[in-house]
Amino acid sequence: MSILVEIWKFFTTYILRQAPYMVGFLTLIGYCLMGKKWYETLSGTIKAIVGFLILNAGSGGLTSNFRPILAGLRERFNLNAAVIDPYYGQNAVEAGVEEVFGKGFSQALTLLLIAFIVNILLVRFNKITKCRSLFTTGHVQVQQAATAYWLILFALPALRNNDMTLLIVMAVILGSYWAVGSNLTVKPMQELTDGAGFAIAHQQMFGIRLAYILADKLFGTDGGKKKREVKKVGEMEMPGFFSIFNENMVCTAILMTVFFGIIMMVIGKDFFVENGSMKVDSFGFYIINTSLQFAVYLAILQLGVRTFVTELTASFQGIADKLLPASVPGVDCAVCYGFGDSNAVTFGFLAGLTGQIVAILALIVMGSPTIIICGFVPVFFDNATIGLVANEKGGLKACLIIPFLSGLIQVFGAAFISGWVGLANYGGYLGMFDWDTVWPCFTVLMHYLGYIGIAIVVVILFALPQLEYRQDPEGYFLITEDYEAYKEHIAKKNA
Repeated sequence: MSILVEIWKFFTTYILRQAPYMVGFLTLIGYCLMGKKWYETLSGTIKAIVGFLILNAGSGGLTSNFRPILAGLRERFNLNAAVIDPYYGQNAVEAGVEEVFGKGFSQALTLLLIAFIVNILLVRFNKITKCRSLFTTGHVQVQQAATAYWLILFALPALRNNDMTLLIVMAVILGSYWAVGSNLTVKPMQELTDGAGFAIAHQQMFGIRLAYILADKLFGTDGGKKKREVKKVGEMEMPGFFSIFNENMVCTAILMTVFFGIIMMVIGKDFFVENGSMKVDSFGFYIINTSLQFAVYLAILQLGVRTFVTELTASFQGIADKLLPASVPGVDCAVCYGFGDSNAVTFGFLAGLTGQIVAILALIVMGSPTIIICGFVPVFFDNATIGLVANEKGGLKACLIIPFLSGLIQVFGAAFISGWVGLANYGGYLGMFDWDTVWPCFTVLMHYLGYIGIAIVVVILFALPQLEYRQDPEGYFLITEDYEAYKEHIAKKNA
């Protein structure tokens, strides 16, 4: 018996409470259940552990790099500043969840796994639930699990001492969001790609469907009901230098140098000299070096996430593939950039960036207690994807106006929710479209209505695919099973 106790103590101390090794353990179990060969299982387990350790290195670098700037803002202006970026948001949760709620970050990863199982079940029984897409974008699942973990802990204080109930509630809400949100993108993506057979599983799924609807209704042909000329972005020629923004690392470095450079100059050289963070004579060189370090640590973070999440999700994917008929995989939003007008990606990004800058200036003018700083991932991937979909349905005007509005929403929504729940105090918030709109609404409902709010959130999520199914019962599953037959069905329906 004493041996079992010691084994359990070792497991809880060095596995359950150590996120890298908890991820490795779960990957090991998953591959064993799939019947993988021993060397494949060993390889996947090691990659999962090392990947998470790499993530921790990037996360620690971001924290140490960003802390002096946050301290300067607080000291000089008495402000909270949050970077809206999923990696900064995840880092903020890791940094503050134990201090604020007395919880370990490893529970957020447990939430991820249970929520993924909920997603699988909703898609497995899609004849009832009408959910057709499995969320397979692992690094996004980690980011969302972290932020959802914080938001629900904040919204439901009565459940903080009941870990099992808390995780079940979280998993149902998050797993349903994954299944329902990616399902909303099936139609826009099938139309954009002419039946390529995937949905989007990312951070702006509700935003994609909203852009699809608004672009068609306000700027497009309204499903063929209106005769209106739609001029798309592809009909215009763009300067070659815009291609620089296609490089994630370069764009991150430029944006961070511009935004953090301005902030650091406003804070002033004296502050950084006094607190010991500036160890060179040239303030200009210090600004550039500090700003570029953000791109470095962000790249490290992304490498770590890609390394361990690939193994973690793969250990479930093989099982899921055998159990989910009439469904499509939900993938990263960047996959759709190979379809439609490629220039719409850049136009959407620039329009969204303009909206974010306008909103940030508005926060400063209004004296907001929480100031938002642009992050590359929301400003590019949200608005580029939304711009691509908007252009396809509504042309150039839709591609410029809808991402611009998205940029405004990203900043104002993030300022509200990150300041309210306290994530701004730790320097980051996920900041993507759905998490500045849908999830703040969920948080408000659960915070003020408790269990009734939970029920309302779940009912809303379950109702959305049912409502979409009722609009076209015959074509609903046909669009994923046989897209050519679906196009014939739509042609007959319109005729």
